[in-house]
Amino acid sequence: MQKDTEQFRNEYRTTEVSKNYSGKLHFAFTTSWCLALIGTCIYFIHQPTWKEILIIPISFLYINLAEYFGHKGPMHNRKKMLDKVFKRHTLQHHQFFTNQQMQCDSVQDFKMILFPPVLIIFFFFAFAVPVSFVFYIFWSMNAALIFAATVFVYYLNYEYLHLAYHLPDEHFISKLPIIKSLKKLHQTHHNPQLMNSKNFNISYPIFDVIFGTLHKEK
Repeated sequence: MQKDTEQFRNEYRTTEVSKNYSGKLHFAFTTSWCLALIGTCIYFIHQPTWKEILIIPISFLYINLAEYFGHKGPMHNRKKMLDKVFKRHTLQHHQFFTNQQMQCDSVQDFKMILFPPVLIIFFFFAFAVPVSFVFYIFWSMNAALIFAATVFVYYLNYEYLHLAYHLPDEHFISKLPIIKSLKKLHQTHHNPQLMNSKNFNISYPIFDVIFGTLHKEK
C-alpha cells in the first residue's frame, strides 16, 4: 500500500499540480479572505443582544452537522451532480493520504489538503448568504452578520485543523495535545477499511458521537 501511495503521489504532483501553484499562497489566500469576511461582519455588528449571541453555538452545531453529512454523503458516495467532490476526496485525497502515510512532504502538497480557493466563493453565496438573508428578514441584521461570521470562523478552523492533521509528526503543531487527539481520529478515518463508516467529523467529533460512528483505535 505504501508503495502504491507513493506512486500515486508522484503521478498527482506531475499531472495535477501546476508549476505556478504555491502552497503558501493557497494558505495565505484562504486565511486572508476568511479573516476579511469575518472582520467585515464583526465591524457591522452593533450591540448584539444575548439572544443574538446564542446564534454562535447554535450555528456551530449546525455547521458541524453539515460537515458530518457532507463528508459522509457526497465526499464518500458518488453523486451525479457532485462527482468532482467524490473524485477529489475519495479517489484522490484518500489515495494521497492513508492511515500509514498521513503527512505531506512539502507545502506543494497543500493542494491535496486545503479546499480549492473557489470554494470560499461557493460557501459564501450558496451557504452563508441565503441563511444570513433568512436571519435578516425574520430577525435582525445583527443575527445575519453573526451567523455569517460564525460560518467563516468555522471554515477557517476546519482548514487549519485538517492541515494540522497532515503535517509531519515532528512539527510543533502536531505535538499539541488537542491536535494529537483529533489527528488520531482522522488517521483512523484514513484507514481504507473504515473510511466509509467511521469518523466523518473532520473537526470536532460531535455528531460522530451522536450518530455512533466515532471509532477510537486502541
